[in-house]
Formats: sequence, structure tokens, C-alpha cells
Amino acid sequence: MYSDKETKDSMSSTAKDDKGAMSKLRDSVVSANATTFLLKMNFKVGAEKMAGAIADSVSPRASDKASVEALKKLILDGVSSKGAATPGTILKFDCSSSGDVRVSVDGVEIGSAPGIQQAFCDVFLDDKAVSPKFRESCIEECCS
Repeated sequence: MYSDKETKDSMSSTAKDDKGAMSKLRDSVVSANATTFLLKMNFKVGAEKMAGAIADSVSPRASDKASVEALKKLILDGVSSKGAATPGTILKFDCSSSGDVRVSVDGVEIGSAPGIQQAFCDVFLDDKAVSPKFRESCIEECCS
């Protein structure tokens, strides 16, 4: 995860063991001008499975199901162009303060899904995050 300087600065005075640190980080990331999530594949995953897994994680956190479907289609289109998400494939998700999530695969921009930025960020940062280790790493990197 990469975010703007203001997000990092807003977290720098927060102690790593502060019980509210994760909530503050989520709020900072969602209000940031831009936050990027990079997923680098370590093994081969089919396009449909990859798109479905991410959409299935975003869906319960999003109220606009059409935007979740748009995100799924963008991932599917981007990964399908390669045949599959093979080792080394990089999926980039740029989350903007306008609420959009822009999808790129291996440096090629595929398009944007509107209005799901918070739901997408929550996949990685809420209490039911897909990777608790990732959450811990964010706190380690951003807090004092």
C-alpha cells in the first residue's frame, strides 16, 4: 500500500500500540487524495478466479453492487489479456478521494470502477481484512 505524504504525516504521531491506530489509518487512507494497492502474483491464477476473489471481498463492504461488477469486469479484462495472472503479474489499484478505483495490470490501465474506494480499502484495512499481517505491517510502517 502506498499513500500520500499527508496520510503518513497524520499517522506519524500515533503510537503503534494505540488501540485506535487502525481506525485512524483507515480514515486517513479513505480521505487521502490517492492510495495505491499493489498485488504482485507469486503463482498462476486464472482471470475469472482472480476477478471473482477480489470482487467477492469487496461486495459485502459495498452498497453499489453495479460498481463491484464493474471492478470485477476490469480485473477480468486486464488479466484475460494475458491469459492468467502468472507469477510476476502486477495488479495496481489506485483509490482516489473521489471514490473511484482505477485498475491497471502490468502497467496497462484498464479503467475505473466508481464509488467503491472505501469498500476496496476496507478489504485490506477493516476488522475482517483479508490479511491481518498486512494490517499489522501498515501500522508498523505508519505509526511511531
